[in-house]
Amino acid sequence: MTGERIYLYDTTLRDGAQTQDVDFSVADKIAIAEELDRLGVDYVEGGWPGANPTDDRFFAEPPRLTRATFTAFGMTRRSGRSAANDPQLAALLQSSAKAVCLVGKSWDFHVDIALGIPREENIVLIADSIAAARAAKGEALFDAEHFFDGYKRNPAYAVGCLTAAYEAGARWLVLCDTNGGTLPHEVEEIVRRVIHEHGIPGDRLGIHTHNDTENAVANSLAAVRAGARMIQGTINGLGERCGNANLVSLIPTLMLKMGYETGIRREDLAGLTDLSRRLDERLNRPSNRHAPYVGHSAFAHKGGLHVSAVEKDPSSYEHVPPESVGNRRQIVMSDQAGRSNLIARLREIGMEVAGGDPRLPGLLDLVKQRDTEGYAYDTAEASFELLVRGQLGEVPRFFELLRFHVTDERRYNANGELVVESEAVVRVRVGQETRHEVAAGNGPVHALDQAMRRALEPLYPPLREVGLVDYRVRILAAKDGTGAMPRVLIRSQNADGTEWSTLGVSTNIIEASTEALVDSYTYKLLKDGAAPRG
Repeated sequence: MTGERIYLYDTTLRDGAQTQDVDFSVADKIAIAEELDRLGVDYVEGGWPGANPTDDRFFAEPPRLTRATFTAFGMTRRSGRSAANDPQLAALLQSSAKAVCLVGKSWDFHVDIALGIPREENIVLIADSIAAARAAKGEALFDAEHFFDGYKRNPAYAVGCLTAAYEAGARWLVLCDTNGGTLPHEVEEIVRRVIHEHGIPGDRLGIHTHNDTENAVANSLAAVRAGARMIQGTINGLGERCGNANLVSLIPTLMLKMGYETGIRREDLAGLTDLSRRLDERLNRPSNRHAPYVGHSAFAHKGGLHVSAVEKDPSSYEHVPPESVGNRRQIVMSDQAGRSNLIARLREIGMEVAGGDPRLPGLLDLVKQRDTEGYAYDTAEASFELLVRGQLGEVPRFFELLRFHVTDERRYNANGELVVESEAVVRVRVGQETRHEVAAGNGPVHALDQAMRRALEPLYPPLREVGLVDYRVRILAAKDGTGAMPRVLIRSQNADGTEWSTLGVSTNIIEASTEALVDSYTYKLLKDGAAPRG
């Protein structure tokens, strides 16, 4: 355990914003910056003042950060202009940021081709710009663009660019693997040479990697092993092309696996999972179930032998405690499940069952049989609980769906627009009463949901608190084409934010959807302790 300090520089709001299909609003940027500040990162890079209207508004009304240094990003001055007369540099120096990070060329190939200026002039641009930023803000950082490619082609020139920024007062010299093609062993070797052969201290070096070879995290750790003491990255690895180094993976690896200290307190590390998932929600994209540390499957155990060992000692199949990063252990039920899986899952839903309980074999056989029919209970915890409790006679009959009928009509409306309308008719028995309701919707499943709510909500008012927040369909037998078997997963949310998932399986997608809806309503009533009517 080293105890040495690693500094964290987050560029989600700038480099991460270059991700395809990602478009942050000013409100998004403020909220994300404040969350990063609460987590404890050292630098929050807000964007590029003067580059676009969103960044201009963001820097005009910056977030209130108490722990992180709010940083602006931009380029070194242009050829033919002085530092005092370059408009884009002036926008940076006059911004609300507390520090400025300037990017400059360090690959002679880029200087020759992209800038088209003498190589020595590029070094002067770097020195002048860093000196101006240091004088204006007190803290300047230099991003050495394409450093590793440049070093491999012309080490003396690449290091000369670093030295110019270092002597001009840059706090951090950030070595950038801009194309993302450098491998970990190369990064470690080059960083060591920069420190030991070229005399630039490791506590002044940072690393900025891209993920084009799936090595951004590994490259960042290799740089730290070689002596660099600052890491740039993004939350969830957002970034152009294949993304940037993922801070969500790097932070716990540094702290829990390698023994480094960061600006993040150990108790705040438990907020990492929520931070990662909230960003995905803000971007309206599904979280990566298999993401290290924070994914829903990161601590999921499916094989019976694994579960048996985890029940005895979680460290047998978990490299860190899930709660250390705010995640939780999941025991998956499937056709590969053993008795230990079932006992653990039953305990999760509040049912203490001993290993010798005579009900276990029957329950296990039922779960395995349902799995062969397409019921994947690892992603539908509510349907799993209803299945088990129903088998044990612990689920009251709150209602019974006797029949349903759905029609879709494609027609021209009164405005002459071609529309498709859905209408559902349901007949539901609640106790001794049979209710018949009709409702329209923007699709057959929505129409069914509305019709069933009309039938049930007057008798079970708590159902008004339930909203459907996700609807997914997976085809289980694609070879059958349009006659394939679909599995429907519905995620529901309570008024207090509690969520649960239910599923249905049928050759008819409407029937599968209805099965999942019925489970969702039933689970809500069961967890609320509702009394059956009649």
